[in-house]
Amino acid sequence: MGGDFGPRVTVPAVLSSLGSDPQLSVLLVGDRSQIDSFLPSDLDAELSSRLDILHTEESISNTDKPSQVLRHKQQSSMWLAINHLKQGDVQACVSAGNTGALMALGRFILKTFPGVDRPAICKPVPTRMLGSVGGIGRCYMLDLGANINCSSEQLLQFALMASVLVQNVEEIDEPRVGLLNIGEEDIKGGEQVKLAATLLTENPHLNYVGYIEGNGIYTGSADVLVCDGFTGNIALKASEGAAYFMAKQMAHIFKSSRFGRIIGWFARPLLLKWRNQFNPDRYNGASFLGLQGTLVKSHGNADINGFISALSMAKEQAQKRLPEHINQRFAELTQ
Repeated sequence: MGGDFGPRVTVPAVLSSLGSDPQLSVLLVGDRSQIDSFLPSDLDAELSSRLDILHTEESISNTDKPSQVLRHKQQSSMWLAINHLKQGDVQACVSAGNTGALMALGRFILKTFPGVDRPAICKPVPTRMLGSVGGIGRCYMLDLGANINCSSEQLLQFALMASVLVQNVEEIDEPRVGLLNIGEEDIKGGEQVKLAATLLTENPHLNYVGYIEGNGIYTGSADVLVCDGFTGNIALKASEGAAYFMAKQMAHIFKSSRFGRIIGWFARPLLLKWRNQFNPDRYNGASFLGLQGTLVKSHGNADINGFISALSMAKEQAQKRLPEHINQRFAELTQ
């Protein structure tokens, strides 16, 4: 029920995902009347057998404060969906709704693993693939807004969790971990960042490669990039804004004159390839790492393809049993 479009996006995305994966089953939690309006009357019987609906008329708006949600929204679609994850009825939960409420409910219902102070929002961003001409890789950034201020110990925890993610999802044995900073020199950065650099260097479970500046996010220098939520959210939103600006300016240039339209026509195949490689929908979906369950946040304005990507992320992390691997890593640290 969440996001800018609600069932208008989530229901078609679920149907598409069910059609492409015969092993997938989905429980839709929300207002049945609204959900039914986006289900085809001639829905395939096999797909229908893998689709259930849990009806509730209560939902969480983008203006609801987390504290209000915890006190008064026990019958909301978001609460019920996460509770089903807690009970083991489902293996993953995806929502495009209120991020603050999703974080609060995730911590309250699912809890974090022992040794994890706070969950972190983590998502992949496209990067240059080292050693490949034009190849596109991925770097997993965290935290992207869940924790505004972070201690050095929490930054270390983020690095450990994201390294486990990359090891299992990307199948990279020793993920390169970078620390986002205002410079590459040891003297640069705040006190907690400097302390975190020491902790990351000394930890035997991490392949720490040092500080990375903002202009190095997309260079492919790291597989994991760690920062506090304030810094990470600004970096991500600034990057999204710059990409949107460039796309709009290119479109304007190609439409502004006859010569531009001719050049645009010849460049169309390359532009389509560029757009497909860097389409935000391909990278939609952010994980709440550290929770005792797979909880994925879709961007609120994601379209059908974007929500499909979030569903795919949740499914993959559930199949890889990512929360269990994170728990195992932190259990090893306390032995």
